[in-house]
Amino acid sequence: MHGPASSGWLLVALCAATGVYCLLRMRSGVEEQRSAAGGEALMGFGMAAMAVPAAVFTPPAWVWPGYAVVFGAAGLRALWAARSGRHHLHHLVGAAAMVYMAVAMTGSPAHAHAHGTSGTPVLTGALLLYFTGYVLLAGVRLIPVVAVAGGGARVPPVPAPGGRPGAGGRAATGWGDRPELARACRLSMAIGMLAMLLPL
Repeated sequence: MHGPASSGWLLVALCAATGVYCLLRMRSGVEEQRSAAGGEALMGFGMAAMAVPAAVFTPPAWVWPGYAVVFGAAGLRALWAARSGRHHLHHLVGAAAMVYMAVAMTGSPAHAHAHGTSGTPVLTGALLLYFTGYVLLAGVRLIPVVAVAGGGARVPPVPAPGGRPGAGGRAATGWGDRPELARACRLSMAIGMLAMLLPL
């Protein structure tokens, strides 16, 4: 998981910034947003801590089992939440990937830091395939819809938590409730996950 220092610090910055944004999303007036944002904040900060270059800080051996326990619990919570929505299954896969990386580091922390080949190739490949597909799909979903020439298609108003219309006939939403920002947040974390899984 630990590559060159410069790329490691970029990954730390990306994951930490994503975690901070997810913490801010927890102030949303929408219960579903708050619930998802909490798990995503945990994932962002966990990934940021895991990505710190080994030359700067090598955590003690007890940290990796702690990671496995914390993200195992997060995975169980995501599994329970998946009863109400399929999108929680992505959180489950992310938590499982964090547990997998923590177990790989527990098994041979010195070897993992030095060479980065401590994972199971089949499981690593399956997770890489999943997150690559997720990144591609999430990237496509972020592409704005363009109105057809001459069709004049309008985008329907975005519902707000309070239901108050904003300027231009669109409903007013807080920046923390904007779905495209939440998708960009998840996309950033999936890219970070790919970067962390590649060295395994």
